[in-house]
Amino acid sequence: MDTVVISKKEYQELFDKRLRYEYLCQIIEEDIFSPPPTKRVEEVIEAFKQTKLYKQEFLKSLEKGLRRSSYFKK
Repeated sequence: MDTVVISKKEYQELFDKRLRYEYLCQIIEEDIFSPPPTKRVEEVIEAFKQTKLYKQEFLKSLEKGLRRSSYFKK
């Protein structure tokens, strides 16, 4: 059996990378590319507004982009 000796710092870095990798694998296994549950631009914008995390400029830009999107066109 071969033994490898690494520093505690190096071990922690490898361990952190492994945890991040496993987290990404879990996310990728989910259906991250599924379409939004609605095709109404107004509903999407309202949901973003309710979070109170986004500036008005961003919301206007998002709305403009959604209205241009072929997915949201009726």
